Amino acid sequence: MASHAAQPGTSQTQPSRQRFRLDEHLPVDHRLSTFYRFGAGLMGLFLLVFGIFGVVDNIGFFDTGGDTVVGLNTNGALSWLSIGVGLLLLVGMVIGGNFASTLNMGLGILFILSGFLNLALLDTDNNFLAFKIQNVLFSFVVGVLLMFFGMYGRVSTTLPHDNPYWRARHPEAAAYDDRAAQRAAMSPPDNPKRPGLT
Repeated sequence: MASHAAQPGTSQTQPSRQRFRLDEHLPVDHRLSTFYRFGAGLMGLFLLVFGIFGVVDNIGFFDTGGDTVVGLNTNGALSWLSIGVGLLLLVGMVIGGNFASTLNMGLGILFILSGFLNLALLDTDNNFLAFKIQNVLFSFVVGVLLMFFGMYGRVSTTLPHDNPYWRARHPEAAAYDDRAAQRAAMSPPDNPKRPGLT
């Protein structure tokens, strides 16, 4: 009886361990990893260039004047912050996999929250990052793009069955698909008669 009682517990905990393991180890050469790398690299490169241009212009650290770089208002604080976030995204591009996906999603949420926060701080004395309305819109756009680059192929109700995240969330169905594919590969091919022959 004791061995019977242990088996259900084992079967219930096994899928959760498998889910955690697969979610944390998306193959770095998987096509989804390549997509996450591309998104992190693209956004990171733009933010890095934007920040470098702001630093080169020697704008005051908390200057709230009308200094612009590529059409966006900036100051020294925003420039260095952009460089830091850009470098972080480039690190995500190098690592790839789950790290890049999670980093894209996390920073995307932060950019959207930053847009709302700085929208409330426009034309106030607490606008330390010298945001203008174009910066707010840019923050929203970058946030949405980063979330797209992080959530693609990971957060959906219609993921294909070969998707590693779907397989991790449905281990029993994934095992059934594997067995079915293995049986299909081992079965001899059908040789139907050609039409017109008896």
